[in-house]
Amino acid sequence: MESPTHPPSLPTSGLLGALPIPLERLRLPPALSGRDGSNRAPATATRIAATDDLAAVTAWIARYVDSPATVTAYGREVERLILWAVLQLGKPLSSLTHEDLLIYERFLADPQPAARWVLAGSKKLARSHPDWRPFAGPLSPASVRHALVILNALFAWLTEAGYLAGNPLALARRRRAPTQARITRYLSHDLWETVKEAVAAMPAETNRERLHAARCRWALTVLYLGGLRASELTATPMGAFFCRRDAQGTERWWLEVTGKGNKTRLVPATDELIAELARYRRAHALPPTPQFGEARPLVLPVIGKAGSEKPLSRGALHLILKEVFGLAAARLRARGPEWEAQAAVLASASAHWLRHTAGSHMTDQQVDLRFVRDNFGHTSLSTTSGYLHSEEDARHQATQERHRIGWTSKT
Repeated sequence: MESPTHPPSLPTSGLLGALPIPLERLRLPPALSGRDGSNRAPATATRIAATDDLAAVTAWIARYVDSPATVTAYGREVERLILWAVLQLGKPLSSLTHEDLLIYERFLADPQPAARWVLAGSKKLARSHPDWRPFAGPLSPASVRHALVILNALFAWLTEAGYLAGNPLALARRRRAPTQARITRYLSHDLWETVKEAVAAMPAETNRERLHAARCRWALTVLYLGGLRASELTATPMGAFFCRRDAQGTERWWLEVTGKGNKTRLVPATDELIAELARYRRAHALPPTPQFGEARPLVLPVIGKAGSEKPLSRGALHLILKEVFGLAAARLRARGPEWEAQAAVLASASAHWLRHTAGSHMTDQQVDLRFVRDNFGHTSLSTTSGYLHSEEDARHQATQERHRIGWTSKT
């Protein structure tokens, strides 16, 4: 969503029933601008400079400027709601009630009248085209829920910022239908392939783009092959990798991770993971293998002086992964509206989904459940002794043979 600062193509009155146009071309009359919205907080409570709804939502979306995919996804949902509110209800965003948003929830599942709201045909049109519409078709139940999650975040932030008096979606958040979220918070093999394709297609023309693409690939690799939690990834240094020889003289690499409850476990660092580590370090002009006790963080910043890198914050990791999942979702949506439900799953994914995905894929490949349990740290594991037991060697071997990420690019 671009900043709505240019002249309009819609009149400033009689908007009810008009055809929607992209938000950046929309200028609203005072009665629909939100300047005097019924849900506006007192001016003395406002902590942002915005005086109307378009400026307020622009301030919210600007917080995600470092993640273009997030800006696109959030901007789309905000645009749809504002256009519906002013063209269908004749209300500004800041006057919407809880009941209005219940109606909007049903509207998302069946945007009517379709001639006004839904794109005719499957071809995506430029936003400047007169036949542009904000919907490609009805949203699936999962996409409706995802849209409301985004809008709830918007209203919650506007309320916290003192722009709105309250969040009209707060009550809806308590009205939860039974879901299977615990079962579905992982990616199928096909969706995982789409994520890898999105990373492989990331731009790498500039040095910054190249390092960012390398960082995305490495973060996904460690989270997937190691089954790490986001907090473990951001807290683990490069020097946590170490190598030992087993009883047959085979070199085996391991990653020592401190997880929940300050419990330490050994994660098998497969040959594939070590190769990806070397690839990532070479991108930063570092030796392929880390030194014992090396303090560099496991995920390096794109810019910064070598040797002075600060660990990535969990918030920064979240934005990186949401960008990747957003790019993957966009690839599915580009195939057509029938992919919207699958795209919504990808757009909802997070770092912890990768942990669930890794566990699911490992069991699909018949990795012993005891090994999966120990890889994921579901039981405590002492690393005070330098001796690796034969059971651990078997766990390493099983993980290496059957749990792979399979990046197609070797460069």
